[in-house]
Amino acid sequence: MVDYDSLVADFEWDVPEEYNLPAVIESHGESFGDRVALEFRNEAGDRTERTYGDLRGDMNRFANALAERRIGKGDRVLLLLPRHPDVFAIQLGVLKRGALVVPCSSMLAPKDIEYRATDCEATGIVCDASLLEMVEPVLEETPLETLVALDGDTSGDLDGGATFDAFEGDWASFTDLVAAEEGHHDGPALGAADPMSINYTSGTTGQPKPVLHRHRWMRCFELVNGPYWWGITAEDDLEDELLWATTGTGWAKWFWSPVGVGLTTGARQFVYGGAFDPERFLELLEEEGVTRLCAVPTQYRMFSQTDLGAYDPALREAVSAGEPLNRDPIAAFEEAFGVTPRDGYGQTETVALVTNYPGIEVKPGSMGKPAPGMGTTIIDPDEEREVEPGEIGEIAVPVDCPGIFDGYFERPDLDERTFAGEYYRTGDLASRDEEGYFFFEGRADDIIISAGYRIGPFEVEDALIEHEAVTEAAAVASPHDERGNVVKAYVVLADGYEGNEDLTEEIQAVVKSETAPYKYPRRIEYVTELPKTSSGKIRRIELRKRERA
Repeated sequence: MVDYDSLVADFEWDVPEEYNLPAVIESHGESFGDRVALEFRNEAGDRTERTYGDLRGDMNRFANALAERRIGKGDRVLLLLPRHPDVFAIQLGVLKRGALVVPCSSMLAPKDIEYRATDCEATGIVCDASLLEMVEPVLEETPLETLVALDGDTSGDLDGGATFDAFEGDWASFTDLVAAEEGHHDGPALGAADPMSINYTSGTTGQPKPVLHRHRWMRCFELVNGPYWWGITAEDDLEDELLWATTGTGWAKWFWSPVGVGLTTGARQFVYGGAFDPERFLELLEEEGVTRLCAVPTQYRMFSQTDLGAYDPALREAVSAGEPLNRDPIAAFEEAFGVTPRDGYGQTETVALVTNYPGIEVKPGSMGKPAPGMGTTIIDPDEEREVEPGEIGEIAVPVDCPGIFDGYFERPDLDERTFAGEYYRTGDLASRDEEGYFFFEGRADDIIISAGYRIGPFEVEDALIEHEAVTEAAAVASPHDERGNVVKAYVVLADGYEGNEDLTEEIQAVVKSETAPYKYPRRIEYVTELPKTSSGKIRRIELRKRERA
């Protein structure tokens, strides 16, 4: 067993002032340029590879193309990309120019793209051709000047009739740009303290917040997430390792694992471009020889409902994050593969704060122990004192910890509130036992965590009342066997309407059109009134208790 106390005592933050991710890739390209960095398969089974030499060359070629389009240090570039063999090169090319990447999920709605582009004043966007129809309706409302299409032509004509004739900016194809450029680029000087990305939160208590990360974030992932979650370091023999993180490119988890662990350590990674299907993913796990897997709890739950005994993967380690992982899938994986999925916890604003890392006993239902170097603790929400074992409090991290962000993009009002005290407060509630293991207890607010997605009730409720039949609504988490929770809406109908299956489908369609589709209420219950406080505020806590009863 690992001596946890010694790990914590011996840990040191080693973040060189000159650290930046493009320089790491330059070094990898020089040291082992022929090593495969990425093995990609699309849904049809076609295979593509990229070596670290390829990544270095394409990074520089794309940076040259961006320089010609006057994108430089401090500019913001939105990325709306599926899992694709060129995603790394695109991200790295933007960073080589000293610009900030602003990742966007393909599950967002056009209004979400407009909000992000306008909020951070982005001047560029790289978008897959299959997702351009999300961007076209809002282009004229944004400051975007440069649009690069991945896997798209430059005719301005798209399948389905969408065109970009009205776009007055620069419109080009990534493939064409890279083919026309040289494989070397002298970008601006960059260091660990230079801005790297703006990762928007899920908007659980209002509009999404622009979390500003600096290049040191990637080094912190290498120092924390790599050894104390994935179980690898750059000094390990990585030749026979193959990592697979199933996350999408628009989420913070893409930086937590494929970028922050895979690229920084120089590991070999597998990326699959198809939609999730448990049997197909298990087949790929075996066929590709994946040795280390990162999936979300919903996927583990669906894996455990298949015949795991029919597969024989080369799996050595499995990790999970996004929401608590329950006991059944852990036991199923252990029995079938002899591998214990290890939970980890953190946020868009942080690296891994609490993990079940290799070598410690995994307690089912526990998030693990605080990662070395982070100083993660549990405090009384009112007094900022550390709570005793068994007490429920708020997970918190010292504000001077290098492993967390140090501000929101051009939002001093949020900065002042967030960093005013001794701790950065996560808003998540937990308890710890006498051995120091953390157990997730819920949110300090009304957040809904479904299949790893963090969903705020307010946006869902606002969308619900867009339907003429809805006068009041409250959204809460409702337990679900596969997704952990789903969104459930309690709805008060207007006079003249009767709750039935047809109306439910109509209301769900409205919510899907007003929000990202994954936020719609999968369950709707019609009620005559909602529980409220004396001042008229909805008491969601009563509805949550009803769901757990």
